[in-house]
Amino acid sequence: MNEKLKKGLRELLDFGKSVLFFMVIVILLRVFVFATYDVSGSSMEPNFHDGERLIVSKLSYQVGIPERFDVVVFHATNQDDYIKRVIGLPGDEIKYENDILYVNGQPIEENFIKDEKKQSNHEYTENFNMKEILPHETVPEGYVFVMGDNRPNSVDSRYASLGFIPIESVVGEVIVRLFPLNQFNVGISGNQSLH
Repeated sequence: MNEKLKKGLRELLDFGKSVLFFMVIVILLRVFVFATYDVSGSSMEPNFHDGERLIVSKLSYQVGIPERFDVVVFHATNQDDYIKRVIGLPGDEIKYENDILYVNGQPIEENFIKDEKKQSNHEYTENFNMKEILPHETVPEGYVFVMGDNRPNSVDSRYASLGFIPIESVVGEVIVRLFPLNQFNVGISGNQSLH
């Protein structure tokens, strides 16, 4: 075999190794660090819309727990994952009265739905007391209470059929909106508006 052919085969082999290494890294990142999800439905409007593609950090809660107002993806059923916003943390008592969120008796602002509350002809979030819906006075240890931003049109922890969400079923925190490109946004969780 001549030297030119040997050199070409070595370069091809090196290129193949690089591609394989890159593919292994991408697979490891996909399995252990990040996941992509498509929003399905309107329960998180106005901040997230049907068809948007999001990146979720799987590492966010490997060490700690979700924070209030984090936007999370979780396993709702064996087949379905939901995107919702964390409203209540373990030990919290959650209540809504006259369109105001009360956590442990203290009023809390929800800046991410401020405009919707102003524009609504009625209460954007119906009055409810967690104790009347779920058989607990506070969010149990190891669970969170979640709600969709589209309060009039969201199946969330207010309904006994979903209830409290085990933290272990939370896939991760939404950190990037990838698509549509004109809505690209990084660091989108927390108490902020995404208009």
